[in-house]
Amino acid sequence: MSEFETVRLERDGHVAWLTLNRPEVHHAFNKVMQQEIRSIWRELRVDDDVRVVVLTASGHKAFCVGIDRNQEFTALDDSATLYGTSNNFMYDDPGDDLGPKACDLWKPVVAAVNGMACGGAFYLLAEADVIIASEGATFFDPHVTYGMAAVYEPMKMLQRMPLGEVLRMSLLGANERMSAETARRIGLVSEICPADDLTARAKWVADAIASQPPTAVQATLRAIWAANDLGRLGALSVAPAILSTGFDRVGMESGGRAFADGVRIEPRLR
Repeated sequence: MSEFETVRLERDGHVAWLTLNRPEVHHAFNKVMQQEIRSIWRELRVDDDVRVVVLTASGHKAFCVGIDRNQEFTALDDSATLYGTSNNFMYDDPGDDLGPKACDLWKPVVAAVNGMACGGAFYLLAEADVIIASEGATFFDPHVTYGMAAVYEPMKMLQRMPLGEVLRMSLLGANERMSAETARRIGLVSEICPADDLTARAKWVADAIASQPPTAVQATLRAIWAANDLGRLGALSVAPAILSTGFDRVGMESGGRAFADGVRIEPRLR
């Protein structure tokens, strides 16, 4: 296990487990956590043994509650200290490199949400690929309640949630929390389970993805995100390049042999 101050990084076969570990502040992120998460995403990019990452947090209370306001942010007047400038046009978003895609990691990320996920947590969830949640997980964005405009987080979550749901969550602030069941109904979460089963469920999903040829998986991931980011026509224009880059002759031959030999997976029904 690698040693970090605010997170844990463990490897289990072809799966890396990244666990947020600041339970005393419900896994709010500070500069140290930002730097550690960013360095881990970049490290995993070039680790060919790692095919999938599970992102979760220790305990059952919270997944992440955003930026650590007590340590990193007390008032807008502090922006010069926090961001290095008082020029609002030179503002650097404090969470812009928290997500795996922002760090150019194109390996599947399974987020296992084990409690409250709010505010800056959406930097992480917006760039996850599969999100599962414990039954008690909740989602909300308290920015406007505390006098801040919610800007980056809802922009990113429009990739994952219907417009009306993003508007409702952002405008109601801390007055309403979205349940895990509602999150599943709107498509943000794909599976809900008891808290004690969350690790096992996340492991099953990650191991199943990791068991498949990684080049095919990563090319598929790039294609889907390209379509999401560029729209249908823009994505189709780069599809041939993704397909040719992601062509894996060894994987194709292995899959062809398994199919011809009648090898079949007994699928789990969801």
